Amino acid sequence: MPLSSPAPRKLRHTRAITVEAFARDDGLWDLDACIRDIKAHDIELPSGSRPGGLPVHDLKLRVTIDRDMNVVDAEAASDAVPYPGFCDTITPAYKKLIGLSLLKHFRLHLKDRLSGVLGCTHLTELAQVLPTAAIQAFADDAMASRSGEASERPYELDRCHALRLDGPAVERYYPRWVLKAVPG
Repeated sequence: MPLSSPAPRKLRHTRAITVEAFARDDGLWDLDACIRDIKAHDIELPSGSRPGGLPVHDLKLRVTIDRDMNVVDAEAASDAVPYPGFCDTITPAYKKLIGLSLLKHFRLHLKDRLSGVLGCTHLTELAQVLPTAAIQAFADDAMASRSGEASERPYELDRCHALRLDGPAVERYYPRWVLKAVPG
């Protein structure tokens, strides 16, 4: 169902976040993420004018992960920033993502390593979407590798409202894993 029709309005700002997942020939995966902020109008920044339509932020983050979703490499780039020569000097800090698991408390460890003045607010925010993007990237491979009845519970179960273990979707699509209410 689409959103309702909005009240009359004028576009002021667009934030776009994209993540592309690439399977590499060496068996690793690259997640290329980008966050871009664009004002629809000219703005004055302390560092100077920025014409409407040009990015205030155009930041990129690439993490390379193995099949277990461990980060084996990371790099960041700042192609447009509000404070050139300052914002763009933090990109090497994103090597601190190496060694983290996207599946094991990634967002908590990300905060410990790169929140506040330890990183760029926008790059760190962008990194937060990587675990779910990686899961989506691997989902079709994981489903294709399941033959008949899975011996391990599918990862996606009990991670959202629709796929709660006691719910009708799990009962229909994953009957082996449904939790049935105990008559009381």
